[in-house]
Amino acid sequence: MDKMKHSDSVYLTLAALAVVSGSIAAQAAEIPVTTTNQWESSVSAGATLTRGNSDTFLGTLTGATGKKWDQNELAFGADAAYGTTKDDTTGKDTTTAETLHGFGQYNRLFSERLYGYGRIEGLHDGVADIRYRITLSAGAGYYLIKTKTTQLSAEVGPGYIFQKLKDRSESYATLRAGDKFTQELSDRARMWQTAEILPQVDDFNNFIVNFEIGVEADLNSSKKLALRVYLDDTYNNVPAAGRQKNDMKLVAAVAYKF
Repeated sequence: MDKMKHSDSVYLTLAALAVVSGSIAAQAAEIPVTTTNQWESSVSAGATLTRGNSDTFLGTLTGATGKKWDQNELAFGADAAYGTTKDDTTGKDTTTAETLHGFGQYNRLFSERLYGYGRIEGLHDGVADIRYRITLSAGAGYYLIKTKTTQLSAEVGPGYIFQKLKDRSESYATLRAGDKFTQELSDRARMWQTAEILPQVDDFNNFIVNFEIGVEADLNSSKKLALRVYLDDTYNNVPAAGRQKNDMKLVAAVAYKF
């Protein structure tokens, strides 16, 4: 019962953050966004190490690249995390994080705001016993706000999931609904938020929610080096046997942009 209350409070908090993000975005002036035919990329790395009463390690690595030109938008991303905790009594290391994730998405703009998209996403999570999960989706998206400092888009469409949870392989059709929000807080700081829900078409009790919110601040005048802090949360209502439904991590990392 306590776990359910914790999960409910987590998602109420996330929902409130999304509403606040939307409220901020709604105040922006409508100025068309200009696009350039150039790749914009970044890599970031973070690490947490404790010694003494606890002996833990968590390392993260992410990479992203994207390009916008004419009526096209292309984005790729990948991230990995690995963590361990040592039992002081036995001296044995326990793996607390082991994830590898990547995605690719292509948007074709039909107007200044309306677009169609295709997306592929892959995930491995050793701790959650997700041997693999491949998600294919396509649909329509719309920029609710599209300015130089603020962008808010919503997407909806069908999808299909192939996965292996522990020793159980399965595949099923899903729906996908999601949003993406970015906001310039100043000339050298910005925030972002993304969310998506993927319910199984013939069993809405089986659904996955992915949520991320973060802030970034430039560390130098060239804006190539930045500090990022973000919350990443995944909720699987039907997890692998013996595993928790919710996985969350708070990460601080240094990013290099090029």
